[in-house]
Amino acid sequence: MERSKHRVIWSFLLMLAVIPAVASNRSDIYSAYINNNMDRWKAVIDKMESAENKSNDFILELINYQYGYIGYCIGFDKKSEARSYLSLAQKNLDILEKNNFKPGVVHAYKSAFYGFRIGLNPVSAPVNGLRSIDHAREAVKLDPKNYLGYVQQGNIQFYMPSTFGGSKKEALAHYLKAREILEKDGSMAAGNWNYMSLLIVIGQTYTYLKDYDKARETFDYILKMEPQFLYVSEDLYPKLLQKIEDE
Repeated sequence: MERSKHRVIWSFLLMLAVIPAVASNRSDIYSAYINNNMDRWKAVIDKMESAENKSNDFILELINYQYGYIGYCIGFDKKSEARSYLSLAQKNLDILEKNNFKPGVVHAYKSAFYGFRIGLNPVSAPVNGLRSIDHAREAVKLDPKNYLGYVQQGNIQFYMPSTFGGSKKEALAHYLKAREILEKDGSMAAGNWNYMSLLIVIGQTYTYLKDYDKARETFDYILKMEPQFLYVSEDLYPKLLQKIEDE
């Protein structure tokens, strides 16, 4: 009985040791995103990648942060670094797929990774574009409550040329569905870089569609939550106001 009691206490202490680490990673990434500190972001994912005996949940969290960093690298033309982290993320995703862990989410990341491959090599668009579409559809089919699947469907519609069926209106519908899913659970949205990124994308999509009132409303909402979010306050918002003035 005494041994059993000590075992329970020890297990509880181990759990407490793990929870702050996970929370710290999430808060560190969120802070890095809000403050545009990608060196800090990189440090977090490098540290997580070097950890041993990773659980499936830990690997999934790491993939999410790698996903964000790869997108940043491609956006700033750091293609060599993007390829390096995409390779690491793909290996991690292969582990989850082998473990049959959250197949719907795995398909969502597969869709995203094929999208990244297009960004790194536009010539691959005909092949990788279809693969990305297939995995995004499968992600939502397997898990209709998986916000990331809808984000990928939105990205596909947003970046696909209209001559091939792309539609920013359809993209917006997918993004809004993803937002709805995230906001149903406050814990999913609070302190989550994915949520803030999604809001930005929604604001930008409204801007592309010339629905400036909705775009402004979205950016106001972001700044109400994070007044110091410089990318919104010093870049996106002034550009939106300029567009409104020019119309």
